[in-house]
Amino acid sequence: MSTPQLLMIEDDARLAQMVGEYLTQSGFGFAHALDGASGLELLQQRSPDLVILDLMLPDTDGLEVCRRIRALPGSQAKVSVLMLTAKGDPMDRIIGLEIGADDYLPKPFEPRELLARIRAVLRRRGETPSETEGPAVMHFGSLDIDRNARSVTVAGEPADLTSYQFDLLVAMAERAGRVLTRDQIMEAVRGRELEAFDRSIDVHMGRIRAAIEVDAKNPKRILTVRGVGYVFAKQQD
Repeated sequence: MSTPQLLMIEDDARLAQMVGEYLTQSGFGFAHALDGASGLELLQQRSPDLVILDLMLPDTDGLEVCRRIRALPGSQAKVSVLMLTAKGDPMDRIIGLEIGADDYLPKPFEPRELLARIRAVLRRRGETPSETEGPAVMHFGSLDIDRNARSVTVAGEPADLTSYQFDLLVAMAERAGRVLTRDQIMEAVRGRELEAFDRSIDVHMGRIRAAIEVDAKNPKRILTVRGVGYVFAKQQD
């Protein structure tokens, strides 16, 4: 198995050195860029498995860098992104998730928590279905979910989802017709527990709907059950 490669885009050189030493000792390849422009250049040169992206950068903010990553051609646009945000600023976290970050971690953080988050994101990205999980391709009307290719199409057109959003969609599709709470959905993909008043699951659901619904404001595939959670419709067009 090849060594997972990480790229950290962070203007605090001392922090990046500390994180790099810790992650290297934990079995990862590590590269570092001090600003967004050089980070994007390194990403295209090295094609890392995951980007650790600071929100505050000297040349541009991390949200704009994330947008540019998602606009890159080919598979590089699908690289996992873990965003570092200012503690106590939920709006930045919500916006980051909306534009395609897979997870976030508030500063200051413990290196062990960063490591756990990285492993969780990469595990979700690299998981393959077992025989007990059902068919490799699930069909719901014009919606096709291919587990092996980790791709989603609607009427033959690709739907743009992050790795984490793909896993959320698969978890719901496997339980089509069942009303699931937010905690049950998160638990199904072995994600972190929800923080109090954390809206991240709703943000992800909004992104998934935007990708797979004909009209995201009038969803027919993922329905909200007020006061409970969500249900993935069994019968779809």
